[in-house]
Amino acid sequence: MPPALRGLLLYGGLSNAQAEFLLKNSGIQDRTEPTIVPRPKHNVSRDEISNNALKVLYRLNKAGYQAFLVGGSVRDALLGLHPKDFDVGTDALPEEVKALFGNCRLIGRRFRLAHVRFGQEIIEVATFRAASNGEESQADVAHDTHGRILRDNVYGSIDEDVWRRDFTCNALYYNIADFSIWDYVGGFEDIQKRRIVMIGDPVHRLREDPVRMLRAIRFAAKLDFDIDASVVSAMAKLKDLLSNVPPARLFDEFLKMFQAGHAKKTFELLWKHHLFGKLFPETDHELEQDQNFGRFVQAALINTDKRVAQDKSVTPMFLLGVFLWAPIKRVAGILREREKMSESQALGIAAYDVAGMQQSRISIPRRFTAPMREMLALQPRFETNKGRRALNLLEHKRFRAAYDFMMLRAEVGDFDRELADFWTEVQNQNAEQRLASFEISAKGQPGKRRRKPRRRGSRKKDR
Repeated sequence: MPPALRGLLLYGGLSNAQAEFLLKNSGIQDRTEPTIVPRPKHNVSRDEISNNALKVLYRLNKAGYQAFLVGGSVRDALLGLHPKDFDVGTDALPEEVKALFGNCRLIGRRFRLAHVRFGQEIIEVATFRAASNGEESQADVAHDTHGRILRDNVYGSIDEDVWRRDFTCNALYYNIADFSIWDYVGGFEDIQKRRIVMIGDPVHRLREDPVRMLRAIRFAAKLDFDIDASVVSAMAKLKDLLSNVPPARLFDEFLKMFQAGHAKKTFELLWKHHLFGKLFPETDHELEQDQNFGRFVQAALINTDKRVAQDKSVTPMFLLGVFLWAPIKRVAGILREREKMSESQALGIAAYDVAGMQQSRISIPRRFTAPMREMLALQPRFETNKGRRALNLLEHKRFRAAYDFMMLRAEVGDFDRELADFWTEVQNQNAEQRLASFEISAKGQPGKRRRKPRRRGSRKKDR
């Protein structure tokens, strides 16, 4: 059986008839060799590849190993998107890569990888992988009861490695030996047609790794691609499998989806394909009930994308606060009815409780939940603009994030616009003007309170 078809059968879990049907309808050819796109026929230039990635590629090649730039960097270069992250595929084993580079360390149990560090830049080098056919006596591979890959370190050739990749657009190999592109699965054509196509049977591949559903969404949002109908159908059947993914891994995927400048499009696709509720169930429920909350979320996503486009910093805690705002307000209202506490106290406690419930879906590190709680608990303080305590809000370490959050609320009518304008104006005032704005006397700090003289006989007796 030709290696290409064998790979499809192994990694897609298909019968011969199913494989032939898929090959016929997906543009993937039954061939033993890849389609090689020579340098004059594509636009990937070494000018688009970092010098450090080139160093790794050239040294591997000089040592007699195959060396290819693989995955998203090739795809983005073809699309003119100026890739920033560079992954290398090779037939060198991880230990052999480490022997070539003194600045290399081996990482990972689920997938054994080599990281070659150049200052702040890390070039990831992966050995070509194959599927386990169950005959290896010591195959380092494991799956859970749902078919999700827990560990996979069976090495093979490039002809086998291609079938381990998720989508055809991510399965192109740039050969440093002659600057050609190797294409086994029709990825070159799919990129030109702007479509996300799964390699192998989508149902089987999504069972292997349910996070591929989120990756399909992320690539479609980033690249403005359409998701192939077969992938959409499989996602609809298997979306509940996301609950089996470790919450820490889902948090990593959350960062990739919402901090790359395509947050609004990502959210819309997650909502369209009923995946958002698998990540944020409480938020999903509130969005169904409250249209104004939906407008607030949309405004925040647009703002996040604008900040990324302007090369401004974004923090996960802000968008997490946005997504959890309505559930937190609802819980805070219940707390205030049940206990005597201020609105700020109730919001702080509610934020702690809701963030705790959210951890079962997406594991949010404390370094983000703690400032998020502070940001949300400050919201009621913007409602008062008189007195020393109101003035002191300007000096709070979370003021800027809380202010931006409040301005988004004002944008959708959830906060008084005149008060919002007040807080914008006072930030540009000098000290004297601020005192006047907050209606504080300009005579300076009041003197120390005089102690009342003790009455005779009021001194406590020694015990």
